[in-house]
Amino acid sequence: MGALVVYVIVYFAGYYAAHLVNILTGRMLIRNRRAAGLASVWMTGLMHGYKIISTPAPVGHHEGSGQALALYVIMPVIVITIAVLYLLWQNRQDDTDNPDHS
Repeated sequence: MGALVVYVIVYFAGYYAAHLVNILTGRMLIRNRRAAGLASVWMTGLMHGYKIISTPAPVGHHEGSGQALALYVIMPVIVITIAVLYLLWQNRQDDTDNPDHS
């Protein structure tokens, strides 16, 4: 559960960093902030997964690196990816239902 919270924080950090870049440049440089947040989650997941695989397990822990990778990296990344894809799908549905939406 803690890993999911950390990855949600990473998502929002990437989301708002994209917004900040757009504000600082004065134009729409990054159009899809949700995709930017998701990219930050994927990059963090890649780095975290590499760190889990490349370091030996602590003494006394019987779990393998595969279980740690699944629990602390793959599951949170999949949950956030599904949530973002759902929000993007909902946004597209709202746009097609209301074409005069400004």
